Amino acid sequence: MNPFSSGTRLRDMIRAIRACKTAAEERAVVRKECAAIRTSINENDHDYRHRNIAKLMFIHMLGYPTHFGQMECLKLIASAEFPEKRIGYLGLMLLLDERQEVLMLVTNSLKQDLNHANQYIVGLALCALGNICSAEMARDLAPEVERLLQFRDPNTRKKAALCAIRIIKKVPDLAENFINPAAVLLKEKHHGVLITGVQLCTDLCKVSAEALEYCRKKCTEGLVRTLKDVANSPYAPEYDIAGITDPFLHIRLLRLLRVLGQGDADASDLMNDILAQVATKTETNKNAGNAILYECVETIMSIEDNGGLRVLAINILGRFLSNRDNNIRYVALNMLMKAITVDTQAVQRHRATILECVKDSDASIRKRALELVYLLINESNVKPLTKELIEYLERSDQEFKGDLTAKICSIIAKFSPEKIWYIDQMLKVLSEAGNFVKDEVWHALIVVISNASDLHGYTVRALYRAFQTSAEQETLVRVAVWCIGEYGDLLVKNVGMLDIEDPITVTESDAVDVLEVAIKHHTSDLTTKAMSLIALLKLSSRFPSSSERIQDIIIQNRGSLVLELQQRSIEFNSVIEKHQNIRSALVERMPVLDEATFIGRRAGSMPATVSTSNGASLNLPNGVTKPPAALLVDLLDLSSDDAPAPSSSGADFLQDLLGVDLSAASKQPGISGTNQAPRTGTDVLLDLLSIETPPAQSSSSITDILSSSQVNKSPDASLEGLSSPSALSTQAATPAGAAPMMDLLDGFVPNSPIPEDNGPVYPSIVAFESSSLRIMFNFSKARGNPQTTSIQATFTNLSPNVYTDFIFQAAVPKFLQLHLDPASSNTLPASGNGSITQNLRVTNSQHGKKSLVMRMRIAYKSNDEDILEEGQINNFPRGL
Repeated sequence: MNPFSSGTRLRDMIRAIRACKTAAEERAVVRKECAAIRTSINENDHDYRHRNIAKLMFIHMLGYPTHFGQMECLKLIASAEFPEKRIGYLGLMLLLDERQEVLMLVTNSLKQDLNHANQYIVGLALCALGNICSAEMARDLAPEVERLLQFRDPNTRKKAALCAIRIIKKVPDLAENFINPAAVLLKEKHHGVLITGVQLCTDLCKVSAEALEYCRKKCTEGLVRTLKDVANSPYAPEYDIAGITDPFLHIRLLRLLRVLGQGDADASDLMNDILAQVATKTETNKNAGNAILYECVETIMSIEDNGGLRVLAINILGRFLSNRDNNIRYVALNMLMKAITVDTQAVQRHRATILECVKDSDASIRKRALELVYLLINESNVKPLTKELIEYLERSDQEFKGDLTAKICSIIAKFSPEKIWYIDQMLKVLSEAGNFVKDEVWHALIVVISNASDLHGYTVRALYRAFQTSAEQETLVRVAVWCIGEYGDLLVKNVGMLDIEDPITVTESDAVDVLEVAIKHHTSDLTTKAMSLIALLKLSSRFPSSSERIQDIIIQNRGSLVLELQQRSIEFNSVIEKHQNIRSALVERMPVLDEATFIGRRAGSMPATVSTSNGASLNLPNGVTKPPAALLVDLLDLSSDDAPAPSSSGADFLQDLLGVDLSAASKQPGISGTNQAPRTGTDVLLDLLSIETPPAQSSSSITDILSSSQVNKSPDASLEGLSSPSALSTQAATPAGAAPMMDLLDGFVPNSPIPEDNGPVYPSIVAFESSSLRIMFNFSKARGNPQTTSIQATFTNLSPNVYTDFIFQAAVPKFLQLHLDPASSNTLPASGNGSITQNLRVTNSQHGKKSLVMRMRIAYKSNDEDILEEGQINNFPRGL
């Protein structure tokens, strides 16, 4: 016989395929076999049709295309013989799905077979319909399935119930037709029919409110009796699993009772007794018993309130936590996370066991238990639980330290009863896992320290001690460096000693040693070294006797390959050498930040405001880009966004300080400065360098010449980002008549209004357009100044909702200098019934060589929802 003919048996084809040594050989065998099957189909070979379909099903399971055999399945289904029908229906379920159009041709055959006298053929049709039924087939064949729910044979009734489940999922409108037949199935004695009937009722209740109400009134008592009979039934060999009678039926009954009892007090009362009985009498030695108990607990937690039952359920979950099986403990932790919203006190009783699960060797159990502990913590138990978690932090695995540290820090911040406890616990965390602490956490710690004026001495001494033992923890080093720079004199003089402290003697040299180690340590990154240089500058004023040594340490970085460190070293050395008269004012302590404002802005729940030293707040004008935590960056001396710009009268000081010719500065490309109402003489420079807060009539942002060469540096970003190719321009309005202001990087920038001289005319462009917002740009240039372009931006609201808190922000490359005036309003009317205008001025240092390009960000509120839109403009007219 030809090995690749229609007469080849299935086992021979399988043997040939398995004998292939390469994928290419297998493809060749399958290709030849498929060719033989196609030939047989074309010849309409009746004798081997069923064998061909059997081989096609195997080929289909190997992943090869078999669509050419679909019609053969329909021919086999139409056959009068049972074996051929069986192969046909099997091929139908395997080779086709409900999306195939061919399926419409089989509906009539299915209807005939559902009415066949042979119950086995009826079973084949029900099985196929339950697997591939489409919505159209469900509507056509639902009456036959409904009739078969009352068929004499239990196997047929069981298959009809499963088929009905498929039908009501495809067409929920047909659910009402199956309510009464399904309720009849709940009285069956045959377990197979009963379990399918229970599942059918469960699905009916989920898709039909009418079915749910009917089952609550008519079926709840019967289901309770059935569950009681099953739970108390004697040993039955055909249903027994691990000494429990039919655990699958147990679970299905409990799930249906859960659906019926949820939201209905009367139905819940009827099932309380049987749930208590199942919960107390079920054996827990085997998994079957644990599965029943878990479903029982979930049902108890879902039905209407019964305090005693819920305590019993949570106690069962507590026992699960002591089980040696990891799966049982994991599902118990999952259920407890749901139960905590219902009965927190009952879950609290198992706190010790849950805490032990945090120390489990299984990573998934550790993580889930940690989430549960976090939910359990409140003001009354925060101290003991935090102590336990920090003790475990010392010996936890490296891969778990990150999650554990984040949760501990969140717990401390959320539930801290007092600041000294907050500081103590954070120092413990920093000492044990400082490298896993995120930036916003130690930023917040510094804010808290700055606000706790009576704890400054205690904190800096505690950090000094911690540094001696944990200098490898980068985050701890940063906080210690900042505190020593701010409060180094308190450390040396033992100011603010508390009763709980041990005496400590620290000399000025010891304090400087800490900063020197931080700068020279091989693991210290750029942020740590930069902060250490700032701290040294501050100590040079507070420790006059150590000023020369401090200067020597600073000078060592003059040749650093890192431009940021090199610049700081040169500038700080200039301050120490040439400006003794202003140094003490220059390095005064940082102003205390408003803690509530900082926390609120971190969470994004407060408007962008600047907290001044006298407690007043300044709303930032439209057009000012202010990161949520920029105040903290000021606190760390990494950049200063709130300092007033100097007036021209301070130019001499600035020229000496920077050692540069300011007259040439305007020729250098850079980031635009800030226009601000000037202050006079030396005070301006002192305010600038001591990072004072601007006066209440306006606010602005400017680069701190001692800290960073880029504006708008987010506190979460490292100093490596200082060479970013673009920066956000953040400028505010200047009162009329003010003297010209000086841009630290670009020289003097005029404060006069945008020129009105008639220059070249440029076409307007649509800079940005979405379904809700349109931005138009109109351009003008002053005669004799081709590098500067004046832009009037017009914002139009296309949606039916009013936009509030409207803010427009823009960023440009370094060869452009951008100035933004305040917008005409921060409220944008709906449906185009008004607009907001804002003037921009762009200076192109590469005019004629490079075109304008701009990225923009628009933020506003619509229906109390914060919305952020971004875009890039590349279609500026030529000649700009």
